[in-house]
Amino acid sequence: MNKTEALAKRGAKVVMNTYSRFPIAFDHGKGVYVWDTDGKKYLDFVAGIAVNSLGHGNEKLAQNIAEQAMKLIHVSNLYYTEPQITLAEMICEHSDFDKVFFCNSGAESIEAALKICRKYATMKGKAGRDIITMEHSFHGRTYGAVTATGQDKYHKGLEPMLPDFIHVPFNNLEALKAVVSENTCGILIEPIQGEGGIHSADIEYLKAVRKLCDENDIILVFDEIQCGVGRSGELFAYQALGVKPDAATFAKGLAGGVPIGALMTTDKLAQAFQPGDHASTFGGNPLATSAGTVVMDELFNNGVLENVRVQGKYLTSKLMELKQKYDIITDVRGMGLIQGIELSIPVGPIVADSIEKGLLLVGAGANVIRFVPALIITKEEIDEAMAILEMALQNAEVNK
Repeated sequence: MNKTEALAKRGAKVVMNTYSRFPIAFDHGKGVYVWDTDGKKYLDFVAGIAVNSLGHGNEKLAQNIAEQAMKLIHVSNLYYTEPQITLAEMICEHSDFDKVFFCNSGAESIEAALKICRKYATMKGKAGRDIITMEHSFHGRTYGAVTATGQDKYHKGLEPMLPDFIHVPFNNLEALKAVVSENTCGILIEPIQGEGGIHSADIEYLKAVRKLCDENDIILVFDEIQCGVGRSGELFAYQALGVKPDAATFAKGLAGGVPIGALMTTDKLAQAFQPGDHASTFGGNPLATSAGTVVMDELFNNGVLENVRVQGKYLTSKLMELKQKYDIITDVRGMGLIQGIELSIPVGPIVADSIEKGLLLVGAGANVIRFVPALIITKEEIDEAMAILEMALQNAEVNK
């Protein structure tokens, strides 16, 4: 029995079985590569599912975390800390938002968004509490977030879901208009659906939704948990699409792998939260927010955002080349370094074959392979990934 098998056996005894895990145990990483406990090297195009924005073993990030840990890891939000304020300032400086609420995860940021929509409705004297979300969306696993999620498979065994949530088809303005009423207090949209298969919102659709919200004093929230933090080539995907929401949610890559989440809002919306309305014990702790300042600095001052734009275009071109060669690829979509290919066959065997060959990939539904590597990826590393993927595609075509 090798080290990986031994760890898997130990884990099966004590860790809840909530993930279908691959039989791999990782030991360390550097840049866009990781090594398992038996020394096998992998090119990582999963990045913790869009979390490890600066890759593995980033020295600036690791040094910052170590230094901050020696100073202060946590104090209550009853007090101020400089890292929290600095990170909030950086986010606001590079966005259209005025205020930030920090928490610990994407699901928590969605919970904050749902609450502030209803708090704002109360403040404005609106009777309605309906929140409209999109079919095939994914917003998290807590009760509010999973209710907002527009995929029935995540609801099974949890019914009844929370009331006053309405799901409508994505990118369908008429379907949205049909359910908007005086009872609507919020509309929640992923600018790029991640778990739903890497589907981007149409710009004209988003503009029309923005107009609809303005006309009815409805809060428009963008879930940027997966597509934000530079992954689109801009800090926020809304900036790449040109439509401003009233609020947006962040998490995943914001602190390079340290757990963090954030809700960003305009001043108009922020006034709906007063002391006691919402809180998070660990949210905005000095360790996580200090790590976040490193990520923001790398994005804006050390060329990482520009790298996303350049490598994103290159990745698109390479995926399009594969589409031309392999009939089983039916679509290439996404932007920046959040992209996907849709196949006419299940992607599980291709993902497994790629992993066996040393490339970590992840699906987005049964027929889409998702590409969310670290934002520091290079042309040479993309070429390496595409070469491995092509071998797996060739095997899939032979065996289909």
